[in-house]
Amino acid sequence: MTYDTIRHAVDARGVARLTLTRPERHNALSATMIHELTDAAARLGSDQRVRAVVLDAEGKSFCAGGDLAWMREQFSGDRQARIAEATRLALMFKALNEMPKPLVARVHGNVFGGGVGLISVCDAVIASEGVKFGLTETRLGLIPATISPYVVARIGEGRARPLFMSARLFDVCEAKALGLVTAVVAADKVDAAIDAEVATYFAAAPGAAGRAKRLARSLGAPITDAVIAATIEQLADTWETEEAREGVSAFFERREPSWRA
Repeated sequence: MTYDTIRHAVDARGVARLTLTRPERHNALSATMIHELTDAAARLGSDQRVRAVVLDAEGKSFCAGGDLAWMREQFSGDRQARIAEATRLALMFKALNEMPKPLVARVHGNVFGGGVGLISVCDAVIASEGVKFGLTETRLGLIPATISPYVVARIGEGRARPLFMSARLFDVCEAKALGLVTAVVAADKVDAAIDAEVATYFAAAPGAAGRAKRLARSLGAPITDAVIAATIEQLADTWETEEAREGVSAFFERREPSWRA
């Protein structure tokens, strides 16, 4: 299968490399990328050759959040159109989260918004020194809705609250302390760290590894279809506020929103 915004390949060991390939857009999540990642998750999850999946990205950033053109469509769309797009995004995260294979992220550069969602559904995250993170949605008058179940599952409600509300940027050391990142290594040692992490899964029976992942998920707060739908409704409500209109308009007009004037 050939994609436009991602690439994947499986090596002789059974390690699949799933790569975001929009470096000129800092691998921002577009409608096409959302669809392709959802499809790839299903394909890799059912591929008996695959023992583990490494999620990485080309260019300067791992993932800088939502694509600007995609955001413009949300801004000009009606409630049902926004719900439909948010549902597609939510189902992408769900597909990656429930993929019955070990999923390891190789993280560099910037990881904002939806990028934090991507690493939150991974089983291990190896980050190079100097990576910056941020849940920046409230700067636009929005909320980190579709990613929220996975971020909270990863770091807990108490740690998520100030990050959700403040939209502040934080460094890789804090990300590790929060539990978003598994290990931090020098840039020239990332590939070795990825190989070491992936190697641990080859001692496990493939089917048992997938069942163990499902077991761990079942013991946490359930991320059900109802939970996902509720986050989408909250996002749709937020899009209709004056703050969202002001924040998104200010972003596209390259000015400060009224609350920062």
